[in-house]
Amino acid sequence: MVQACSACSGVHSSTLLHQQMREGMDKDTYNSQEVKKHVRLQDRRGSNVSLVLDMSSLSNIEPIQSLSTPRDVTVQLLNTTSHVLTQKMLQRNWSLEDLQEEFAKVPSNFISPDELDIPGRAAKDRYKSILPNPQSRVHLKRAKSQEDERYINANYIRGYAGREKTYIATQGPMLNTVNDFWAMVWQEEAPLIVMLTKLKEEKEKCICYWPETETTYGPFTIQVQSICESEEYTTRSFTLQLKDECRTVKHIVFSSWPDQKTPESAKALLHLVLEVEKIIQTAESTGPIIVHCSAGIGRTGCFIATQIGCQQLKEKGEVDILGIVCQLRIDRGGMIQTIEQYQFLHHTLAMYASQLPKITES
Repeated sequence: MVQACSACSGVHSSTLLHQQMREGMDKDTYNSQEVKKHVRLQDRRGSNVSLVLDMSSLSNIEPIQSLSTPRDVTVQLLNTTSHVLTQKMLQRNWSLEDLQEEFAKVPSNFISPDELDIPGRAAKDRYKSILPNPQSRVHLKRAKSQEDERYINANYIRGYAGREKTYIATQGPMLNTVNDFWAMVWQEEAPLIVMLTKLKEEKEKCICYWPETETTYGPFTIQVQSICESEEYTTRSFTLQLKDECRTVKHIVFSSWPDQKTPESAKALLHLVLEVEKIIQTAESTGPIIVHCSAGIGRTGCFIATQIGCQQLKEKGEVDILGIVCQLRIDRGGMIQTIEQYQFLHHTLAMYASQLPKITES
């Protein structure tokens, strides 16, 4: 149950209370009206959380001392929601109804357009309703000014054990954002890009933002050094050059994952997770892994959650899938888009756990 509280404090609150009571209104009625007034205020602000009030406790409410905004309530809920699963618990047959009930309680934490007052922003968003949460948004610095910046629809995402900036989740590049995308790769010193979509499904999901051999994008020259194709994904090695400096960036395309759905096989996703770990272990840079699909929340969130979950299982022998999803949604709204993806995440991590040494549970 979430309780929303607000009121004036100090002398003003006390004076108002006595004034209302002198006019014939008892204290219980006054407090009830105050609560209702602030619930309406929160509704107008567009909360992602249904605010439930225990009416039986209203008579015990004293003049309320602080105001919790809908965003505060959402973030607090996401920060405190958890459901740790042991290896044995993970192996049980989860009903879709149980998972759906659990998943439905997680606030999406999407933001509204008026929370991002950035000139020209809308032209660089692939989807109008999927925007980067402000507190973790990637800021692209311009070369000539440390204060001026370019906008990109991307968020830093925490990894295992809350490690900051382990990933960057972003939308699939568009024609007018390709140069910004490569500027982000360079600025963040990213060693790897993981692409989880085809270029086109029913509609365009992402433009081809890399060359066949060599091309210039803004100030950057991108050259393909090698291509390795497997049944499940294609891996490329790029050199990214700016003036006299040159870096190596790996690029993986895992295109057998339909939009808002799940891969055909959990094994394929686990193979991808393993391949990413191998690349990171030998990478020269320790920058974040850039992950994208089309919108940068569904398949992107599912991949990142899978990798974090595998690390939890390997290190602790247990996993908090619900807590992982909540952490992701604090950093970028809507991560893990559907109940099918949430169910598939459980299935994939159960498969991974079955391959680990058995842990005796008390």
